[in-house]
Amino acid sequence: MPIASQSFLDFDATRVPSPCFVVDEAAIENNLKILAHVQEQSGAKILLALKAISMPTLSPLVQRYLSGTCASGLHEAKLGRESFNGEVHTFCSAYKENELANILEISDHVVFNSLAQWQRFQPLIQAAVQQRPELKFGFRLNPQHSEGATPIYDPCAPCSRLGIPADQLESFDDSSFEGISGLHFHTLCEQGFEPLARTLNVIEERFGSLLKKLSWLNFGGGHHITAEGYDVEALIQRIKLIQKKYNLQVYLEPGEAIAINTGVLVCEVLDITHNALDLAIIDTSATCHMPDTLEMPYRAHVFSSAEAKIKKHTYRLGGQTCLAGDVMGDYSFDEPLRIGQRLMFDDMSHYTMVKTNTFNGINLPSIALWNSKTDALKIVNQFGYEDFRSRL
Repeated sequence: MPIASQSFLDFDATRVPSPCFVVDEAAIENNLKILAHVQEQSGAKILLALKAISMPTLSPLVQRYLSGTCASGLHEAKLGRESFNGEVHTFCSAYKENELANILEISDHVVFNSLAQWQRFQPLIQAAVQQRPELKFGFRLNPQHSEGATPIYDPCAPCSRLGIPADQLESFDDSSFEGISGLHFHTLCEQGFEPLARTLNVIEERFGSLLKKLSWLNFGGGHHITAEGYDVEALIQRIKLIQKKYNLQVYLEPGEAIAINTGVLVCEVLDITHNALDLAIIDTSATCHMPDTLEMPYRAHVFSSAEAKIKKHTYRLGGQTCLAGDVMGDYSFDEPLRIGQRLMFDDMSHYTMVKTNTFNGINLPSIALWNSKTDALKIVNQFGYEDFRSRL
């Protein structure tokens, strides 16, 4: 399996504490430039999905290229407003009343997941509009068109709680849309242009007449725009077509596209044991520090490794927790692993730092920002006992 985060091939892992997430800001900027090109050529506005990567340290870079951020609730919305500038778009599957009041003060777009919540919170909404007439509102649509391969990450899976099912939205009368200026949908997960094109075909077929009455359409996230082989030109042309045909503004909310191939998780070998095969215990954890490897699931690549038994020495890598399944997988190496040796897990910027936890009191990894062009290195944050204690 080829290394995704190519800029780290010669990175010295002993330069940072262990464990540590290291993000290459030069690689982030390369991704942002591709997204900025899509914005400029298509007229769409692209927002950073904070659910994927939420590093305030990156805000000056993000502000230079993108139009703002999208949030999944109050805390992300506050971070977007305080640290990233630009537009703030907020969607939550259900709002708490006290949080929505704050969200309405700091967001530019607020998207509702049900007609019931939209109607229930009308007093709050109307009061907010009196203060901020520019505030815009939308519904999240579930096109009932599934493109996801993994059910846990498929927003359109049967019985999904995300979005108003298309057949229900079709039954809404005109009064239901009073005050609504746009629609949001999300069907993708790290996918190319073709699944988006199929989704748009469904939406246009079923809701073309409605789109002509709206002023914006949000394509959601999951677009792998910066991945090798993505048909960027086809995306640009489809966005231009949609905007011209319906006279509306298109938004996209990629997260992983901003952060793919930009970071690693450095760790250290603590012990080597044997039980039917060689076992290496490391100072990071699948369940605490890279839960997507268990949820997705997928096998995270380790630099200088191969699949089991391909190279001379095979080890099962596992974490420090008491969870029996806290295992990253079986990897082979040219040389035997050594206690104290540093390893690096590949492509660890997106959906990693935002998901870490302190199960078993395991310490959170440090966070570092590195620039592969200048070799500048900054330790952004380090954690300890108080971070574990204070949250409990």
